[in-house]
Amino acid sequence: MSNPYLNARPSFLHKLLSYAIELPRWVKISGLIAVDFIVSLITLLLAIALRYGDFQFHVSATIIVFFAALPIVLLGLTHFYTHVLRVFQDRSMRYVLMVLLACLVLGQALIVYQVTPNVPRAAPAIHMFLLYMWLWNSRIITQFVVVRGLHKTRRNTNMQNVLVYGVGHVAKDLIHVLQQNPEYRIVGIVDERKPLSGARVLDVKVYPVDEVRDIVDKLDVKHIFFSLPQNLKHLQTALIEQLVDTPVKITQIPSLEDITSGKIKLSDIKPVNVLDVLQRDTVEPNTDLLQKNIVNKVVMVTGAGGSIGSELCRQILKQQPAELVLFELSEFALYSIQHELLNTIKATGTHTQIHAHLGSVTNQALIEDICRQYQVQTIYHAAAYKHVPIVEANEYEGVMNNFVGTYRTVKAAINTGVQTFVAISTDKAVRPTNVMGATKRMAELACQALAASQNTTIISMVRFGNVLGSSGSVVPLFNKQIAKGGPVTVTHPDVTRYFMTIPEAAQLVIQAGAMAKGGEVFVLDMGKPVKIVDLAKRMIHLSGFKVKGEMTNPQEGIAIEYVGLRPGEKLYEELIIGGDNIDKTSHELIMQARENRVELAVLEDVLQQVCQQYADKQDTDWLKHQFEIFVEGYKDRPVGQAV
Repeated sequence: MSNPYLNARPSFLHKLLSYAIELPRWVKISGLIAVDFIVSLITLLLAIALRYGDFQFHVSATIIVFFAALPIVLLGLTHFYTHVLRVFQDRSMRYVLMVLLACLVLGQALIVYQVTPNVPRAAPAIHMFLLYMWLWNSRIITQFVVVRGLHKTRRNTNMQNVLVYGVGHVAKDLIHVLQQNPEYRIVGIVDERKPLSGARVLDVKVYPVDEVRDIVDKLDVKHIFFSLPQNLKHLQTALIEQLVDTPVKITQIPSLEDITSGKIKLSDIKPVNVLDVLQRDTVEPNTDLLQKNIVNKVVMVTGAGGSIGSELCRQILKQQPAELVLFELSEFALYSIQHELLNTIKATGTHTQIHAHLGSVTNQALIEDICRQYQVQTIYHAAAYKHVPIVEANEYEGVMNNFVGTYRTVKAAINTGVQTFVAISTDKAVRPTNVMGATKRMAELACQALAASQNTTIISMVRFGNVLGSSGSVVPLFNKQIAKGGPVTVTHPDVTRYFMTIPEAAQLVIQAGAMAKGGEVFVLDMGKPVKIVDLAKRMIHLSGFKVKGEMTNPQEGIAIEYVGLRPGEKLYEELIIGGDNIDKTSHELIMQARENRVELAVLEDVLQQVCQQYADKQDTDWLKHQFEIFVEGYKDRPVGQAV
């Protein structure tokens, strides 16, 4: 049977309201002010007429216009017209009442001191009363007409049952906003304060937070909306933990003021951050460590256009270096980060100079020229090939960029007197089963050996796991797959990974580099490893869906498919090679690993051979044999073999 709401033709009222809603915001506000002024003028004339008993009175037109315009101007100055129609409530009218009372007092003062002759004393009071009734009732009626007239064709179709978290003005404001959206039906409020359980706010029942899971199931809730200050974010995390296996969307409202003022729409609001899904607590950075190697210095970032490199640039710029040198192989990536940073400088008014250079980290002469040209003092080396399957199929490109490129970049830094060099490493360098991880461990060995061979440059490495949102990250892939209705692809049911946000990783890299004395391998505390299949399930549930197989109908829900381990992929990653070779530092999230070292002469010999192989026959078996010699724990494993 066809749905009459879906098939009904829009009425004239619906068309008219739709047209009015689509008008520019300034047009709607101007129209509203004009109407209120006309009504204010009429109610003032009516007030004077009521006092005199007829419409024949001797009050100048100027005075009448002044008295009529005064409350409208004051209401405009208090931002009454920016959002009162979107969110109309008792609190809004309390502000109106205060403005009108101020106008009444001012009007009486003008009459007493005979500034406005022929205006009866009772007229301002009658005027303010009539105007107040108009402002209140006109908004209620307008809101009712818009909601009913504009949305009636959709209101009874596909509405989502919604819970609102919290009580008070914020919750009330949020309820008002949601009630105007035809997609949502508010079925309850959740609050952590038990005495409020069973109460009703705006005719919506309040439920205790510890029963939220049962409430979601009982009321068939599809969406939960939050609007919590930063100091109460733990309440959101606790709720997410309760609903870990429940298919319900959880959305954080950033600012109700932005919604009510029209700056953002509910459709623009994103679900909870995946960081909340992973339940990782962040730590405020140490400002002294952030600034030590950056403030008023010339800083260079290699791989400046990559996921980590670009975020390093953003974090570095916040510390106001004298100059920031961007070094990148990709022209488009270099252009993108340069454009972004220049816009940031323009917006913030900082005075950092930005220099963009194309080039490969294997070009030592070029890097030395750049370092001498700008007198670079600090280098963050983020340039690397990192995608495991791609490097696995391009072994020599990987070893040249990651190992040889790192060696030559460090040599360039030493030769030009760079003070500090910080290399970005990875957990895949620990007992690697792939070429990418092996090349990154070789890069660490090169940094360690070069650090021990000189006193010019302080060289350190920072090792961490996966970062959220980086290119190739599993999280954006899962989001795309969920949006398409699945399936969500997981390589293996037992695969686990560490996760951290890119901004947090970049900040910790900068802080770790500031603690270096020379040759350290710093390891970031990544928290507890996460099973990828559990992450997939949580993301599916927080998107408001169930995993296929959890429902009565086995055909419904989003499927999770296991596609097998990729070439060189491990089931789990490690951050240290040994079990007890780790020391604490002054920072609670930064540790120092004690790793074996290789003599520089030995490494330089194998590096020359790698370069010769690259220019000659590119013997893969020989290359992997070198990895087995130099990289502790490395073993080439067949594709799909669990590790």
